[in-house]
Amino acid sequence: MIRFREDIRAGLAKDPSVLSGVELFFTSPGLHAVWGHRCAHRLWKLKRRILARMFSNWIRFVTGIEIHPGAQIGRRFVIDHGMGVVIGETAVIGDDVLIYHGVTLGGKQNVRTKRHPTIGNNVMIGAESILLGDITIGDNVQIGAGSVVTRDVPADSVVVGNDIKKR
Repeated sequence: MIRFREDIRAGLAKDPSVLSGVELFFTSPGLHAVWGHRCAHRLWKLKRRILARMFSNWIRFVTGIEIHPGAQIGRRFVIDHGMGVVIGETAVIGDDVLIYHGVTLGGKQNVRTKRHPTIGNNVMIGAESILLGDITIGDNVQIGAGSVVTRDVPADSVVVGNDIKKR
């Protein structure tokens, strides 16, 4: 129940177009995808992997957001305008992260190892950005829309296109 309220508050804080928690509850596919992921992730950890994958596929069908049940997601994670978001199996996402539509946290290799990004706390990832491989995105990073990131980004940086700038 605590996470439920925390998620609603986070969504209201990060999406100025939503006027109430009730509106967010009924109309946010990003919120529904995160809640669905938590259920699927619990099944994944209980070694009910086929059931977890089936449930996550159903959530993807309903929301247009694909989060692998093996991905680890922190608190107050917000997906705004989430259509087309893809988060891979070994991705790790910190607390207070905001991502927009079309973001991919994908792998570069077809091997059973850590192959998806690790995202720090208080990170914003702009629309249609692609983050590939076992890279680390530091805390307080902003990634501009349409960026392609294939290497580590230090904390307190801004990424635009393929260029990293320290704040």
